[in-house]
Amino acid sequence: MRLSVLDQSPIPEGSTGGQALRNSVDLAQHCERLGFHRYWVAEHHGTPGLADASPEVLIGPIAQATKTLRIGSGGVMLPHYSPLKVAETFSMLAGMFEGRIDLGLGRAPGSDARTAFALQRDRRQGSPDDFPEQLDELVAYLYDRVPEDHPFVNVAKLAGRPFRPEPWLLGSSAQSGIWAAQFGMPYCFADFINPNGSAYMQRYRETFEPSFISARYYSAVACWVICAETDEDAQRLASSHRMMMDMLHRGRLIAVPSVETALAYLKENNLPLDGMPQGRRTIVGSPEKVRAGVEALAREYEANEVMLVNIMFDHEARKRSYELVADAFAHSTNDM
Repeated sequence: MRLSVLDQSPIPEGSTGGQALRNSVDLAQHCERLGFHRYWVAEHHGTPGLADASPEVLIGPIAQATKTLRIGSGGVMLPHYSPLKVAETFSMLAGMFEGRIDLGLGRAPGSDARTAFALQRDRRQGSPDDFPEQLDELVAYLYDRVPEDHPFVNVAKLAGRPFRPEPWLLGSSAQSGIWAAQFGMPYCFADFINPNGSAYMQRYRETFEPSFISARYYSAVACWVICAETDEDAQRLASSHRMMMDMLHRGRLIAVPSVETALAYLKENNLPLDGMPQGRRTIVGSPEKVRAGVEALAREYEANEVMLVNIMFDHEARKRSYELVADAFAHSTNDM
């Protein structure tokens, strides 16, 4: 089992988006030193708490600042974009950072409906729900397999050839796994959004169709993990995200609050320190507890890889969390 990182570039209250993005570069360097396998950055729009609206912009600086990590998007929200533009952008990255670039693709908007509409170039009507067609076109560009009778044949002159990014499909529903199997792509399931995906992952494995992308299925599960020296310390650090999530469900978007602010909010609203809204799963605690939780999750999904994601107020505490996880697994496995 490999361990990797999904970074949402959190913006602490009182800080800036620019500093959050610089923190992402710093955290990637730290995770490379710790031996993590890959580092993905997420796409979110219109939120004061998450800085990265353009993964492709952040991937370049992170790849430049590291040497061994695979760097990628977790993910690019394809319905917003032209498949050709995405292919060109990630081809450039693959050409510059040979053998290290992943192209994780998602269907979700990464925003509210109004922001998603604002991202459209043509606003006369909503975008069509044609994700499989978009994905098919993008893959054809990347692998130079555009049919001769296609109107865009010979359009894509990708600068990064012969190198290309490794395409992944991301999701939190049954449909994403179905498409990943049909296209013969690696698949990452967002357990931190939907903790009921093991059956979807099983179906992905059972129905996987070998392709020119991948001869065999490969799966990852992304989960929420916060680690500290003690269970109590980890729960305190997790309070910032718990306040953010509760505010989100009340219709308010905020920057990442301090632990002190979050603890006061949870107490005032009679919310448990160890709970999450909507039944979302968290793995929060000491190194021993986190390792056991991550290993159990990997067994549940039969995943080849586990991607760790978290939001915390303090950047150094966030770095320490990944350090403690790496140390815990160093005593149980050499494959990180």
